[in-house]
Formats: sequence, C-alpha cells, structure tokens
Amino acid sequence: MKSICVYCGSSPGNDPAFVEEAKRAGRAIAEQGLTLVYGGGRVGLMGEVADAALAAGGKVVGVMPADLVNQEIGHTGLTELVVVNSMHERKWKMAELGDAFLSLPGGPGTFEEFIEQWTWALLGFHSKPCGFANVNGYWDLWRQTVQQMVDKGFVAQQYGDMLIYEPTTEAVIERFRAYVPPPPKWGVAKVEQRY
Repeated sequence: MKSICVYCGSSPGNDPAFVEEAKRAGRAIAEQGLTLVYGGGRVGLMGEVADAALAAGGKVVGVMPADLVNQEIGHTGLTELVVVNSMHERKWKMAELGDAFLSLPGGPGTFEEFIEQWTWALLGFHSKPCGFANVNGYWDLWRQTVQQMVDKGFVAQQYGDMLIYEPTTEAVIERFRAYVPPPPKWGVAKVEQRY
C-alpha cells in the first residue's frame, strides 16, 4: 500500500472532533510514508487533511473538476493537483491513484464517492480495502443500514463485513494493511481495474 484515497466533507461540520480527526488523518498518512489522494479542495475537512499531510512532509495529490477549480476552491499548495473534466472522471482518477479508500465524516458527495468504491470492490472491479474513521459514531447509522441490507437479502454478509469501521484513522490503516478481500460477487476469477 503506497497511497490512501480520502473522502471527506468540504465543510468542517459542527463537531470539533471532525476537524481534529481530519488533521490526524493527514499526519498519520504522511508519517507512514503514504501518499494522500483526495478531492483537491482547500475548504472544510478536505483542506484540513491536506494541510496536515503537507505540514508533516507528506505527498498530497488532489483531483478536481475544472469547474470547481475555477470557483477557487482548489488547494494551490499541493504536491500535485490533477484537473479533470467531470465528476465521473474525478472518481475514476481517484480510484486509480488510491490503494485504499478511507471515509472521514462528510455529506452526500463523500458518501456517494466512497460507496461507489465499496460497490466496485464487491463486484471485483478492484480488491482495495474500504474503511470509515467513525468519529464519535458518525457512521453508526450507515453501519446499521448495511446490516439491514444483509438481513433483508440484498447484500451477502461477507460484503457487509468487508467494510472497516474504527474510531481513528490510525486504526483503519492498521486494518487496511491486514485486509484480505472476499471473492467477488459474480465469481470473477481475475480482478482487473475495469472502472
């Protein structure tokens, strides 16, 4: 594992613990010699995680559609800012660059981009781990929703179990390093990057 793709809010949220965990995530990723891949923003938790990684001497790669860069929310101090044409291209590029996917607290964009990675993982499009820094129980209701999907027969238990939940980024990274993916849903023999 050489990089971690982080999804998080473009707002700071209203719990100081969210900002603290974003800072801690950036530091932890940098201090472990990993590259931070994220959405390229300078605002909210996105800016906090990037600034913390940079301050700790880490490499930070942002990926952002041109329209958002033009609205001046792109971070100008990154190791690299990859400018793409659309949100779809952004998601593909972040998936390509990340060796694991971590979600901090955030809103619908955070949720949608992360959940797509989980979907691709259970389909066997990639075999990369997906985990949540469950700060102050932020993702508890989502965890319950996943279990309901399992209980109602829409998701096999092994695919619900592949999602990692830990209270801190450091704990998530530790579990990323030990991750063994389940077999893909449709029995694809060879995992390929087809996203």
